[in-house]
Amino acid sequence: MPLPRRAIISVTSATAPLHNGNPTGLFISEALHPYNVFTAAGFEVDLVSEKGTYVPDWLSLQKDFLDGEEKKVWEDVNSPFRKKLDNMPPVGSIDGKKYGIFFASAGHAALIDYPHAKGLHKIATDVWTQGGIVSAVCHGEAIYPGVIDPATGESVIKGKTITGFTTEGEYDMHIMEPIRSWGEPLIDEWAEKLGAKYVRPDGVWDDFHVVDGRIVTGTNPQSAKSTAEAVLKVFEKL
Repeated sequence: MPLPRRAIISVTSATAPLHNGNPTGLFISEALHPYNVFTAAGFEVDLVSEKGTYVPDWLSLQKDFLDGEEKKVWEDVNSPFRKKLDNMPPVGSIDGKKYGIFFASAGHAALIDYPHAKGLHKIATDVWTQGGIVSAVCHGEAIYPGVIDPATGESVIKGKTITGFTTEGEYDMHIMEPIRSWGEPLIDEWAEKLGAKYVRPDGVWDDFHVVDGRIVTGTNPQSAKSTAEAVLKVFEKL
């Protein structure tokens, strides 16, 4: 039976002061870029967060990351993307078996709630169990501790190669101290804990993604579009 031509993008509900006191939260382009890629390919796309809420990441709203047509889409509360984002359904009402793709968008705040987001974990696990793709970008890979392969009882990334935001990047942004105060592992640390191999691009902000079977991961906001495009290529071969 073919997989549903539907994708669900997870969104962090967490927020915390980070960028000189400005909030981290959902990095807008990390949800918008895959949303655009999937809808352009004819997928029905939904968005969901653990608590049904989100806070936009301050940095993600700056011109370097959000400009032109994408900025217009974000600022138009009646755009299809904003309507989906501002009216996310309760996480418990989502049936993961209705989707062929799970894509974890992020923002630094995902480090806080994704490892403990049982509702999101169930959706992703259901997508995985029926043969779908469980993908993530930047800090979205913090979802994988709770996405368990029923056949092994281990995280779906055990024995896989993944990427995600670099520890060097945290230092370069001068935000390691507040991030460490959250008491949660970074992405390369999660990979080690879960038995995955972590790889990264040479440059912190290089567009870079990794495909390992039905696990597709990207490094940073610049990689969100290419990661989603790689997801589609894998999907079409399933």
